[in-house]
Amino acid sequence: MPTRKPTRTEVEALRRDIDHHNYRYYVLDDPEITDAEYDRLLRRLEEIEAAWPELSSPDSPTQRVGARVPTAGFKVITRTVPMLSIDNAMDEAEVREWRERLIRAVGPAGETGYVCEPKMDGTAVELVYEKGSLVQASTRGDGVNGEDVTANARTIRAIPLRLRTDGPKPPALLSVRGEIYMRKTDFERINQKQAEAGEKLYANPRNTAAGSLKQIDPRVTAERPLRFFAYGAAGLARAGIHSQWELLEAFKVWGLPVNPLSQRCDSIEDIVAYHAKLSAGRDKLPYEIDGVVIKVDDFAVQTEAGTRSRSPRWAVAWKFPPQEARTTVNSIAVYVGRTGALTPVAHVEPVHVGGVTVSNVTLHNEDEVLRKDVRVGDTVWVRRAGDVIPELVAPILELRKGNPPKFKMPAKCPVCGTPVERIEGEAVTRCPNTTCPAQIRGRLSHFASRGAMDIEGLGEKLVDALVTADLVHDPSDIYHLTVAKLVELERMGEKSAQNVIDAIEGSKQTTLARFIYAMAIPGVGETVAELLANHFDSIQQMMDASVDDLSEIRGIGPVLAEEIHAWAAVKKNRDVVMRLVNDAKINFKQAPRALSNEFDGKTFVFTGTLTKFSRDEAEAEVKKRGGKAAGSVSKATSYVVAGEKAGSKLDKAQKLGVAVIDEDEFLRMIGR
Repeated sequence: MPTRKPTRTEVEALRRDIDHHNYRYYVLDDPEITDAEYDRLLRRLEEIEAAWPELSSPDSPTQRVGARVPTAGFKVITRTVPMLSIDNAMDEAEVREWRERLIRAVGPAGETGYVCEPKMDGTAVELVYEKGSLVQASTRGDGVNGEDVTANARTIRAIPLRLRTDGPKPPALLSVRGEIYMRKTDFERINQKQAEAGEKLYANPRNTAAGSLKQIDPRVTAERPLRFFAYGAAGLARAGIHSQWELLEAFKVWGLPVNPLSQRCDSIEDIVAYHAKLSAGRDKLPYEIDGVVIKVDDFAVQTEAGTRSRSPRWAVAWKFPPQEARTTVNSIAVYVGRTGALTPVAHVEPVHVGGVTVSNVTLHNEDEVLRKDVRVGDTVWVRRAGDVIPELVAPILELRKGNPPKFKMPAKCPVCGTPVERIEGEAVTRCPNTTCPAQIRGRLSHFASRGAMDIEGLGEKLVDALVTADLVHDPSDIYHLTVAKLVELERMGEKSAQNVIDAIEGSKQTTLARFIYAMAIPGVGETVAELLANHFDSIQQMMDASVDDLSEIRGIGPVLAEEIHAWAAVKKNRDVVMRLVNDAKINFKQAPRALSNEFDGKTFVFTGTLTKFSRDEAEAEVKKRGGKAAGSVSKATSYVVAGEKAGSKLDKAQKLGVAVIDEDEFLRMIGR
């Protein structure tokens, strides 16, 4: 604790000292003091400001971590100068074609020089500085509209709260574009802590960085080791700067970190050499990159080249090939889904590709296996297509040992032994036996899933046990289960059995849309189920509809109408529906009609335990306002509402960068 009140000049000097060391560390990558010494300086400033609040300043290094975001979610920021995307080039030929188009558009000026920068695998942001102070930070969003993440961006030490002015001064208004990212070692440390705590591991640094930036509580963001590189500026007010290279140099003077691997290139040959060098060394870099961004250096030439609707003509991103690895096919197994489709899956020797360990790779169908000529024992290339989905590229034929037999789809279902069928013109082979245990398990698991009847506790393992014990054959049998029957199953106690029975009883109150989706009608997902429920007054009316009646529904084409009609024409399907409605007494609540359109185009996902109302009530509030309530998290999700003990959906939201709000914030959104 300070013994005397320091002068404002002394406090400002201390702040400048801390800012200087941030600059040495993040911009120059050349620290002058240890982390412990830096922490002592920061702690001293915190003690002074705590003792004498009148000496505090909004742009002080101590003000990086603020309070939780007080509003529901993140405010939308609309830009006057959009953040454009950049067209991709996948190989050298496409880069040369881009250069030739540029030369045709601007003439010899197109060869006046380029700037090449590593394409960071992070999340894009815009920082707005007014008179040198950070006043706003926003995500890229759709380019024009982004989300206000100012409170979170302020916690990132690599982002200066005040720009340096001891050299050429920045313009009074400066909009900086750049990338927030996470280093590989920091990502590994986070996952190590997750593992030690028994929590689910994060997928990769990119998604972790994006999710960290969009935390409702900035204190959570502050705990994540995020970093930042600046690469561009919006608008024409560039303080007398005439080129991209000059801009990067100015950024460094102003205290904004710039990737030190950026390089000025005079020719296409220089660009090719730069790309090759960066590609060869990408795995040794402390962060992840997925290509090289090539920009015309001269701003005047950029202006002459112009832009398309969503991308500039003066820049291109030369992507690296998807990350690949070699492994061995140990076996090819065939799995049967709820529709009877047989899917071959290659079980490979576990291999690390693109940040994840891959051990199973789908081969889609028989034609795909034969086209690639994949055989058991082959050494194969595996990659993550788009750095996301594991894909078996091809076998390495020169490493094949002997002449292993070609894959052949089994003539009979591997589960029930029924001869399989393949309709001419289709790629899928199917088991036609609707009583096949694999199909029964799939349909029952789907019926009980969160987006369908939402029977908590009736997961895949319990469904498998019920089918094995011959206790259930179709969804209607679920409603004849008793505690006495369940406790006979292995590892099923009386309390757990009672919880399942209570969940089954509670599922009898549902909506027509959920019920339609639960019936696993081919081609009918949650969205189509909503369309059908909004059009028909009852399940009986839907099953009695003709193909023409179904085709008239907006969003349902003639092919899907045929599939729905064919399903409804099967007596067994109709019998199951009638047993559910008449015997099990499934009761359809009136689906909430939209009272406003304030949530139009927004999708909400609820996870964890809600304390203010039930999940069904919360979803009803969303639908009243024209929004959609989904059961799973995807890139299309607008908000995840996290209650107590939120689990995997919260993890996925953070990885995808989806906005996460709590129950109180959702209440404020609906005016309660």
